[in-house]
Amino acid sequence: MINPVWLRSFCTLIEVGHFTQAAERLHMTQSGISQHLRKLEEFLGVALIQRQGRQFTPTEAGRKLYGEAHEIVESLSTLSQRLGEDPVYEGLVRILSPGSVGLKLYPRFLKIQQGHPKLIIDYRFAPNRDVERSLLEYRCDMGLMTSPSALDEIASQPVASEALILVTPVAIKNTDWSTLLKLGYVGHPDGAYHASLLLGANYLEFQHVDMFALRGFSNQISLILEPVSLGLGFTVLPEHAVNAFDRPELIRSHRLETPVSETLFLATRRHRALPARVKNLIAMAREWL
Repeated sequence: MINPVWLRSFCTLIEVGHFTQAAERLHMTQSGISQHLRKLEEFLGVALIQRQGRQFTPTEAGRKLYGEAHEIVESLSTLSQRLGEDPVYEGLVRILSPGSVGLKLYPRFLKIQQGHPKLIIDYRFAPNRDVERSLLEYRCDMGLMTSPSALDEIASQPVASEALILVTPVAIKNTDWSTLLKLGYVGHPDGAYHASLLLGANYLEFQHVDMFALRGFSNQISLILEPVSLGLGFTVLPEHAVNAFDRPELIRSHRLETPVSETLFLATRRHRALPARVKNLIAMAREWL
């Protein structure tokens, strides 16, 4: 029988991609991780990683082993939790969501953590595909997505809707088509999609976002409105991201004639028994949203 401790070390190494970080996560030494890997390779009779200097990639055998083993390791690591106590305000909760809703939820979760120091919040901003992947690989306890998952392994339920907002510099009061063309567009990773939804529903002239001169781009949700506030262009963002901007007096939000909203879906790993702390934060997220 394969030693489950070796499997845990191997799966952690594959997940974090670095010997030192894997050792830190497991409270081990780097040499201990290397020793577990060597024993596992000797036991199986195959190489599990291919080294390139300080970097490595899993071999085909390594990828297959991780695919089979990570669920076993996850199950073993949570066995005592499932069988024993299940405190509401203790332990790690891993959450992934789009950046906009994250700007709303994360500060509130931190306030909960502040009152309960044994509760640990790991909150990361991620697109839908990364939320799904993390749930599938048991690297996430709960996620929020802007579309329902089509995967059988993931349960997703609508929990809220978030309006899309046209945002301009504060001096802009008229948002007719010629004004937008003159202003130009500030882009972000979801910008083309958001613009197609909102502008497509309100302007007959709109075909695609490339019709506007690009005035800038940022992939950091908290920075997208910086160039807008400086008068460099307009953008389209979900409402929570607009509300989180710390200098609202420099921007203007425009509610167009035909409102458009994105539905937010709460996603979890289907058939996974969620601990009480995760259920509690899910309930809070539902209430806040």
